[in-house]
Amino acid sequence: MLEYSLAIRRKFGRYPEQLVLYVSNSPLRMKTRGRGPKLEFECAMVDIRDFDTEPLLASPCLEDNVIAVLTRTGNERVALRRILERIALSSPAERSSALSELMTLSGLRKAGPVIEREIEQMPLLDDIMDHAVLGRERKRGIALGKRDLILGLVAKRFGAVPDWTKQRLESLNSDELEPIALRILDAQSIEDLFA
Repeated sequence: MLEYSLAIRRKFGRYPEQLVLYVSNSPLRMKTRGRGPKLEFECAMVDIRDFDTEPLLASPCLEDNVIAVLTRTGNERVALRRILERIALSSPAERSSALSELMTLSGLRKAGPVIEREIEQMPLLDDIMDHAVLGRERKRGIALGKRDLILGLVAKRFGAVPDWTKQRLESLNSDELEPIALRILDAQSIEDLFA
């Protein structure tokens, strides 16, 4: 912060008023003051968990509601439910963006599992698989699981799996992998899996 302050002073001829907003999950331990020979510097630091959650949750601005996940929520589940209810009432475009932002920010508070449970209990989206982020990640996870299972079964049945087989399986989506999984039982060779 001292370096930023000096750079701004050089460029604009005055010192800035600085405030560090701390959002990490670890406790704030950074020093607000630095001293050296004939040098002293101080910068204000605020932990976002010291902010009251209620004004952000009560705000008509969806972005404020989402960022409330970083503050001291008291009852995390209740706060997240309120945020998700507000997201559910927004337009589809806003909903997609807000859910993506909420999932990112909730990672700082390790709240992902709570959000997933809340999403399951409320009709947030018509179909979670249609969500731009959550649906894509879920589909990717399903496809990866199927791919790993098929590779394991192929190795067990035919021995070492050639690179071309791995590449071919990686190019297929979840729906395209299902018939291949079923063919493993009757196939006489790896090539038969793709027939």
